[in-house]
Amino acid sequence: MSQTMEQTTAAAAAPLLHIRDLHAWYGESHILHGIDLELAEGQLITLLGRNGAGRTTTLRAIMGMVDRRTGSIQIRGQEFIAKPAHRIAPLGGIGYCPEERGIFASLTVGENLMLPPAVGEGGMSLEEIFEMFPNLREVRNRMGTRLSGGEQQMLALARILRTGARLLLLDEITEGLAPVIVKAMGTAIRKLKERGYTIVLVEQNFRFAAPLADRHYIIEHGTVIDRIEAAEVGASMDRLNHYLSV
Repeated sequence: MSQTMEQTTAAAAAPLLHIRDLHAWYGESHILHGIDLELAEGQLITLLGRNGAGRTTTLRAIMGMVDRRTGSIQIRGQEFIAKPAHRIAPLGGIGYCPEERGIFASLTVGENLMLPPAVGEGGMSLEEIFEMFPNLREVRNRMGTRLSGGEQQMLALARILRTGARLLLLDEITEGLAPVIVKAMGTAIRKLKERGYTIVLVEQNFRFAAPLADRHYIIEHGTVIDRIEAAEVGASMDRLNHYLSV
């Protein structure tokens, strides 16, 4: 094999996101204790675990939204651990959807969708957004304060898709939503995977996450204690139930 072909093969096999020995602190509180995970372009992984395990902090650490972090966070082979928070999203092409959603409640749906900054090329058009989330088309002139919880969640994800981000960090996007909205969100995530988006999903609803994910990482006390591939889920339900039981 020629050197060029070897380099091409290595690049294709390299993970888009590669995290090694990630530690994170809030003040003096040491929250993450050596997180290791990876995913390739177009894959979806879940971060599973009980409340307080460190799943949300993992997403926030990737974004630089912690007081201190050490270890390695590589995105497309580039090291991000020392980069300032305001540079991470545009340099990494990352969209972060926090649990609190973060929409502008005093603006209409349409105005919210016109505001997001560009962090990559090829952000979704309004027509593409409304095709993916028909509910938003119906309420495009409604103020954020008058949206249901499901409509707010759709808008939060839609705003990220407008930016052009291709690596999506999604935190508890189904929490508190009606089953019909959860189903709609699952359809949207499946379509995003088909379009080649790469997704890290923090999720309590394993029934929602299981059919979408390529791999599950179980986090406990700020470290990854198990890794389960999609094909292993059926044979691993006893382990999963043990990890996720309250």
